[in-house]
Amino acid sequence: MVVQMVAVPARRVVTLGVEEEFLLVGADDGLPVDGCADVLDADRSLRGPADARDGRRDLQRELLSSMVETASDVCTDLAQLRAELTASRARLARAARKAGVRPLASGTAPMAAPARTVSPTPHYRQMARLYGHLTDETETCGCHVHVGVPDRASAVAALNHLRPWLPVLLALSANSPYHHGADTGHASWRTLVLSRWPTHQIPPYFESVEHYDRTLADLRRSGVLPSRAANAYWFARPSSHLPTLEVRVADVTPSVDEAVLQAGLTRALVATALDAVAAGRHAPRLPDHVAGGALWTAARHGVRGPAVHPLTGTLVPAAEAVRALLGWVRPALEASGDAEEIRELTAHVLTHGTGADRQRHRPNTTAPWGGL
Repeated sequence: MVVQMVAVPARRVVTLGVEEEFLLVGADDGLPVDGCADVLDADRSLRGPADARDGRRDLQRELLSSMVETASDVCTDLAQLRAELTASRARLARAARKAGVRPLASGTAPMAAPARTVSPTPHYRQMARLYGHLTDETETCGCHVHVGVPDRASAVAALNHLRPWLPVLLALSANSPYHHGADTGHASWRTLVLSRWPTHQIPPYFESVEHYDRTLADLRRSGVLPSRAANAYWFARPSSHLPTLEVRVADVTPSVDEAVLQAGLTRALVATALDAVAAGRHAPRLPDHVAGGALWTAARHGVRGPAVHPLTGTLVPAAEAVRALLGWVRPALEASGDAEEIRELTAHVLTHGTGADRQRHRPNTTAPWGGL
């Protein structure tokens, strides 16, 4: 997926794309299965000559063989992205049916299952050697949004402006209350699982792109990151191979609507940040302990409880933090024409709850709440 800035007369269009990770579970019992290879083979067999020429990315392996990833093409508006996500989910569902399994849009595996197999790629095998059993237990699925940026230095500068708002994005996406048969009491248990990994957190404040690169080099030299790792695991980061800023804090969402909401808000946050960078405005230095506390609070409660206000650091109802986010990015949403759609999608989540709330209302994991 190549995402870039596209120049049009009188208006800057910030491109975006989305990667979604899904669990593969048994069609009858909802237990995770090592089905990735079979699904990839089925997808290739179902694609005709026209599909092979359309330039779309193949379905991809993820860390464990019970997971699979889809990726949209480059998009310039939310309607295009919605069509992309709808098509990629339908494509995955077809391939999974042929392979005799089912994709599940949940941030963690709700039902207990044996330890999974690490995907057979050099990068993932190196991760398994370094992190041991932690790798086997990280059966987690997220929604990653890529937003086009002019250059890597702009991405790092914009990253500082995004830091306070990442927990709000998480709260709106929380979709992993169950883990191996138990209600964890958290809206996003995926966040807690990932917190055991080094650097899987809100990124630090970086003074410059050189500071960012030095930090990565230090982490590799210290052995905290695999030597082949092109990037750290922060919940937002400049892409190592694309001209994008990648925001990866959200759980995978049960619906296309919620994925579009994440993408629209993330693009608006990046656009707002880029405008601030261009105007010479520095990002607030949110202390790491406050950022970490805000992330935990979002993972614990989602939108059904308190949240740490991104600007004041005080505890407020989650809906108030969400409204603060909408106010913060309003000019960017209006400029992109997304304001009405994003307001409606946000209101729906605040009224009806996140995927975590719906999972708890329908705890039978073989029901279609999270299936494609």
